[in-house]
Amino acid sequence: MSPAGGATAASAGAANAMAPGQVAELTPRDFQAIAAIMYEDARISLSEAKTTLVQSRLARRLRKFGLARFCDYVDLVHSDAEERHAMVVALTTNHTHFFREPHHFDHFRETVIPILQRKQGPIRIWSAGCSSGEEVYTIAMCLLGPNRSNASWLRNADVRLLATDIAPHVVESVQRGVYAENVAAGVPEPYRSSWMKPTQGGFIMADEARQLVTAKVLNLFEPWPLKAAYDIIFCRNVMIYFGDPAKEELEHRFVEQLAPGAFLYIGHSERLIGPAATKMRSCGHTIYQKPESRA
Repeated sequence: MSPAGGATAASAGAANAMAPGQVAELTPRDFQAIAAIMYEDARISLSEAKTTLVQSRLARRLRKFGLARFCDYVDLVHSDAEERHAMVVALTTNHTHFFREPHHFDHFRETVIPILQRKQGPIRIWSAGCSSGEEVYTIAMCLLGPNRSNASWLRNADVRLLATDIAPHVVESVQRGVYAENVAAGVPEPYRSSWMKPTQGGFIMADEARQLVTAKVLNLFEPWPLKAAYDIIFCRNVMIYFGDPAKEELEHRFVEQLAPGAFLYIGHSERLIGPAATKMRSCGHTIYQKPESRA
């Protein structure tokens, strides 16, 4: 028997000796196999520094299937498309809060909303990588204004907000629009009193805000079923998980999806690279505008 075969046999013996529900350590080979799937499916680059995170997040998936070894789980995700997607979702990060990076929303309220109010025709806004919805509902509340009288301009406007994420469970959270009290505490008054209603254990978004939002599951590196050009795209603190080739690809697609004169907001530590950087102009920290078409 070869040394490799001996190691495999030893690993199998160790796995068999483990207590029920116990999961073996993630080996470098299995980590590389999982990292390759993450890059292929979601362009997420996992460094070896993430080994402990991968081990802890996927241990629950192994227990679900009664598996003790990651090599057996890798075999499973190679043969089961549903579990492969579940693995990708388990290894994505969903963290956000209301009015995050407030300078973006200052710009949105002071510069962009007056432009939208003068616009003839539909208004389309996209929160890409929306997580549990705090971002898209912050956008909705800014559009509605700090009190109900400010929302009158929306009555005759065709405004739609799209919120997308790769993780179905967070998309469901957006659709529910329910937030714990400590989460809603990040919403300044009078926005909270105008557009959030107390419910058991927290707050639910008002109907006026929820009616503006459509939430969908979407992998940003698969085809986008988007027919219209967008006036605003928010994609913040998403591209930090991608390598430069993936960032360049995604940013180029965002620019192509924007209407002339439209705005793109990215995360505070992100920057445009490649062709996208030459097609947009900076108008604030991590805020970009696509130039108007020339006659």
